[in-house]
Amino acid sequence: MFSILVIAEESKAVAELCSELTQKGYNCYITPVEEDIIAQLYEKAPDVVLVETNSYSVKTLSQRIKRGKKRPIIALVPREALDCIDTHLGIDDFVIQPYDVSEVELRIKRLLYRTKSLESGELIKCGDLLIDLARCEVSVSGKLVILTFREYQLLKFLASNVGRVFTRDTLLNKVWGHDYYGGDRTVDVHIRRLRSKVEDSSHSFIETVRSIGYKFRVKYSAPDSMNI
Repeated sequence: MFSILVIAEESKAVAELCSELTQKGYNCYITPVEEDIIAQLYEKAPDVVLVETNSYSVKTLSQRIKRGKKRPIIALVPREALDCIDTHLGIDDFVIQPYDVSEVELRIKRLLYRTKSLESGELIKCGDLLIDLARCEVSVSGKLVILTFREYQLLKFLASNVGRVFTRDTLLNKVWGHDYYGGDRTVDVHIRRLRSKVEDSSHSFIETVRSIGYKFRVKYSAPDSMNI
């Protein structure tokens, strides 16, 4: 049975949400923000944390949670507070009040799938890039990216070896196989196509190492160069 920790002030809406989640089979606990959050994380051992945005600074609270016992975070957001939601808050998802328990549960299940898959090695996550090894699917910022088989294999290999530099010959051997007789240009063409599909002005994953080959970036920031 999965556990949910709700960090919020006591209210009818929060109590009803927890009651409905309990009826659906979850262990649901409510804790006020004034409590020792880190101690609560270790005591309750939740699988997912729900945080009401009007009860505390979400960014500060999410940082405390991530520094303690890392758990996925869903923000419970009043509609009038939507402007405070951005990609830098440290949350994994959000739900707008009033709460629809079916929507909340769906988002919980989505995060549980991703978390458990990451722990079991079924997912590779690099910033906004997500590679689902079980489904052979790739997404960037939640948007599905369609890749050819070879592009997928190349991306998976590089993303599985973050920061490590590979020559074009090595990539040919690892991705295309020892019996492939294509030249280095094959790698360059596939890298270019791959970049055009997974990279944009906000995302840069693959880095060219001049005169050597390619590597997957340790930090996934805006691209400083798109040259092959």
